[in-house]
Amino acid sequence: MAVQKDLWDAIVIGAGIQGCFTAYHLAKHGKRVLLLEQFFLPHSRGSSHGQSRIIRRAYPEDFYTQMMDECYQIWAQLEQEAGTQLHRQTGLLLLGRKENPELKTIQATLSRQGVEHQCLSSEELKQRFPNIRLASGEVGLLDKSGGVLYADKALRALQDAIRQLGGIVHDGEKVVEIKPGPLVSVKTISKSYQAKNLVITAGPWTNQLLRPLGIELPLQTLRINVCYWREKVPGSYGVSQAFPCFLGLGLSLAPHHIYGLPSREYPGLMKVCYHHGNNAEPEERDCPTAFSDIQDVQILSRFVRDHLPDLHPEPAIMEHCMYTNTPDEHFILDRHPKYDNIVIGAGFSGHGFKLSPVVGKILCELSMKLTTHYDLTPFQMSRFPGLGKAHL
Repeated sequence: MAVQKDLWDAIVIGAGIQGCFTAYHLAKHGKRVLLLEQFFLPHSRGSSHGQSRIIRRAYPEDFYTQMMDECYQIWAQLEQEAGTQLHRQTGLLLLGRKENPELKTIQATLSRQGVEHQCLSSEELKQRFPNIRLASGEVGLLDKSGGVLYADKALRALQDAIRQLGGIVHDGEKVVEIKPGPLVSVKTISKSYQAKNLVITAGPWTNQLLRPLGIELPLQTLRINVCYWREKVPGSYGVSQAFPCFLGLGLSLAPHHIYGLPSREYPGLMKVCYHHGNNAEPEERDCPTAFSDIQDVQILSRFVRDHLPDLHPEPAIMEHCMYTNTPDEHFILDRHPKYDNIVIGAGFSGHGFKLSPVVGKILCELSMKLTTHYDLTPFQMSRFPGLGKAHL
């Protein structure tokens, strides 16, 4: 009887935003769900901490823009259930050279998907956002639905909702062994459990759990610098000034995107970050700064100096975050190739937070063997040839 008592419909490993939304959807389906997290909550070791993330429909790929429709609905639903604001619409301003192919593709996708947007010339940008300085030939594309998600509040709201729906959240309980089978056995540092289904959403720790199960995904774990820059006049880049989130495409000779959110988290400071980082094992996240970290900050300093003249061009605060990237920066949402009651959500590549309501729904549907309404071809692990299946 003791074993039966600890039999779950589903266990979800990893209580970041993807695991939380997966557990939330499973609990909404009336499933007996256990959410396991190796660290004590809240923590800042993974990819879901911090106060803010950008939400947007602007993507080059139609499938993400389509998924965002339902994401906005589920975010609004969670907001209503929690009775707290989780989202603020600010607009998202894409900045790039007029001929930038990615900017053109995003504009075409927004048009095709019927998303309200506006193209802004250099002159129009200057009038509307006088504290953005643009070089000749740089233009803007405004996704009016863009804005800020309050990340830490969203995680708290989800964890509360899971508990209210009858789900169980165990933090400070690291998984040490997974035994596949018709019932999956999951052993943690303190206890053993059995479940009909297992969902792994372990971020940078995904491959540590998958290697003993015979596969290794092509995941690169990166340490990202999250930088905050002091306003010369407090509030000048704030939400009160109707300043939008922005995404810079190929500006200031930066090889990767640069993004920013209006000042709010820290009074008088604006978050401006480089959408790339340096190889790091998750346990090394807090190790001393590498030389390449300094190069990333130099790229940002140059961007701030050139384009945001009302910010001081040295970061006032620098925090860290982990990205877990796939080679094509699209997610992996799939079943284990040998054990179809083990589902994997991984490789969110620094842009998964906003999409987590639908990612969690898809992982829940895969786990429950339900038909999903989305084409999962872009997210299948079979797109990567030569996965380490030596043990399968």
